[in-house]
Amino acid sequence: MLWKKPHAKAPKANDLTAFIDEGSEIEGKYTFSGTVMLNGRFRGEIVSNDTLIVGEKGVVNASIRAGVVMINGEVVGNVLASERVELRGSARVYGDVEAPVVVVEEGVLFEGHCRMTKARPVETPIAAPVPAQRDLSVVSLKR
Repeated sequence: MLWKKPHAKAPKANDLTAFIDEGSEIEGKYTFSGTVMLNGRFRGEIVSNDTLIVGEKGVVNASIRAGVVMINGEVVGNVLASERVELRGSARVYGDVEAPVVVVEEGVLFEGHCRMTKARPVETPIAAPVPAQRDLSVVSLKR
């Protein structure tokens, strides 16, 4: 076949899998795997287990959930990362940030709350299962 690549490589952790340049405007829900650099405008929701980089020209008005989030541009909305959030040099963040590791460099404008959480593996369920030995079929309340 003419269109098939003979040696397709899996992307490395540091390789960009997508680049959204300035001049682009996107609205909606964006899900991805790999590493994405966003230098354009985005409005909506971003969800990934991997890495999002908001470039210096990036303007994001969205809730962000990802593994790693690095912000150099502007973000209006809450940022939740399972691994780390980095607010770098020229970043402007208006919203809450939550991650096990939060890095804020000098010169960053950050208006919101910061919560550093315990790192938890992806496999760990959010709610702990009820122990099997407890019988929850009868509940008595004392006054």
